[in-house]
Amino acid sequence: MIGRWCAAAAAVIGTMVIGSPVATAEPDFYQPPPTLPGAAGDLIRTESMPLVWQAGAFPAKATRIMYRSNDTHGSANAVTGTFFDPAVPWSGPGPRPLVSLAPGTQGQGDQCAPSKTMGTVLSYTPPSNVVASYEVLFVNALLSRGISVVVTDYEGLGTPGVHTYVNRAAEAHALLDAARAAKQLPGTGITPDGPVALWGYSQGGGASAAAVELQPEYAPELDLRGAYAGAPPADLAATLEQIDGTILTGAIGYTLNGIEQAYPEARPMIEEQLNDRGRQMLADVANQCVGETRLKYGFQRTSSFTRTGESLSVVTARYPLATELFAEQRIGNRTPKAPVLIESGIHDDLVPFGQARQLADDWCAKGSTVQFSENLLPPVDPGAGINHAAPYPLGTPEALTWITDRFSGVPAPSNCRMR
Repeated sequence: MIGRWCAAAAAVIGTMVIGSPVATAEPDFYQPPPTLPGAAGDLIRTESMPLVWQAGAFPAKATRIMYRSNDTHGSANAVTGTFFDPAVPWSGPGPRPLVSLAPGTQGQGDQCAPSKTMGTVLSYTPPSNVVASYEVLFVNALLSRGISVVVTDYEGLGTPGVHTYVNRAAEAHALLDAARAAKQLPGTGITPDGPVALWGYSQGGGASAAAVELQPEYAPELDLRGAYAGAPPADLAATLEQIDGTILTGAIGYTLNGIEQAYPEARPMIEEQLNDRGRQMLADVANQCVGETRLKYGFQRTSSFTRTGESLSVVTARYPLATELFAEQRIGNRTPKAPVLIESGIHDDLVPFGQARQLADDWCAKGSTVQFSENLLPPVDPGAGINHAAPYPLGTPEALTWITDRFSGVPAPSNCRMR
């Protein structure tokens, strides 16, 4: 078992360093209708999606979906995703459960949408664009237990507009509405009132954390049994400071582009503080997937992108608007009603361990049921992302058991009082 998950870790790390997806879906599918029908979570359109790995040990039927959701301000938008209906029966009590999965960082170009890449295991476009769809590992782990899975593409990834990377409310809405949409699909193994759980790591961990605390007010009808949030970027200011100069420096560009999309009033502040190179970086990453961004902007310092030569952390600290926007993205200000498992590596070199632990403490103080799990992997090439990526597959056995137990009615553990 350990060897298998270590092999998975190597696959994930390799993908995070060099992946760049290739589109496989017809682009017309991703163009929303002029008027969005229905309410949040309603299906707009569907199409069958072939799976290269369907003939494997855990086959599933895949359906590409478009559904209505809401942006960070509550305005209607169209989001795409993928539903996986497993052939393996659910052996637990009650109807087949559903996991709404929030993917980790894919990039900001439309070609990076998981619903365009997850049908294949590995693809290559010369000269250097290689992608292994690493979330397939975790989708398959859930399918192997007879759990249905729906994966959101998030706002603006595949569909028109800029992907609002790590935007708390937009990602939470997309994840919860994906579960609502999946329940509307005909002929599946899930039921309209069946149990749901959330799953995500890194960007996905933040989305899962944001969704579980927003669910009581946004989607109270969902029978939400729990949420797994791995390495959640709950505090963007802390994450900005740590990620600067690492292999994922370019993801800061995703964040700035997303802020400009969601908060146009911030555009003058951003433009004023960036130099020509910084503005070029934003333009570049807006059309890149994470592998290309890592190759082009990895290990660079944001001080090379600013007009003053200061880091973006220093620059943004001077602006009340930036402080306000970071505060608005902070996760931990609401109270989850469903139990939560948070995993974080003590030496995570991209998403700070301390802010993940603070999230757990914040929720514990509000009376939520929280299990906080530390990954003890020692530092390995700090800044290369290994200590961020490896805890995902290494922690999956715990997360998979935890999710399955929630669906099986086992009381959720909590170590709030032990910290």
